[in-house]
Amino acid sequence: VQLQASGGGLVQAGGSLRLSCAASGHTIEDYGRSWFRQAPGKGREFVAGVNWVSATPLYADSVKDRFTISVDRTTNTVTLKMNNLEPKDTAVYFCAAVKYGTGWKLRDEDAMNIWGKGTQVTVSS
Repeated sequence: VQLQASGGGLVQAGGSLRLSCAASGHTIEDYGRSWFRQAPGKGREFVAGVNWVSATPLYADSVKDRFTISVDRTTNTVTLKMNNLEPKDTAVYFCAAVKYGTGWKLRDEDAMNIWGKGTQVTVSS
């Protein structure tokens, strides 16, 4: 299975972006899907995740009420809609997948089985 992230770019503070993570290859129905990000000089951090079975979303406190994660089961695509972006959201965003991913596993980068290449999000002030 491969993951392909897209949708990054440059936006002004207060603006919106939509990131997509498409899966290809073998079936990915049993995988929870997450987004992580890494800002310059910092470690990678959890942003949002979704339980593949129930589609229950999880969010980091820093993005709650601004970001929305959703799944399209017909295309195996996970979307991260980011509203009211702030300069502190500037980072490389990575999508990832974890087998039978629920709860804490969605938040743990060390639990991820598959990673996509990152997409840059830059928010100017």
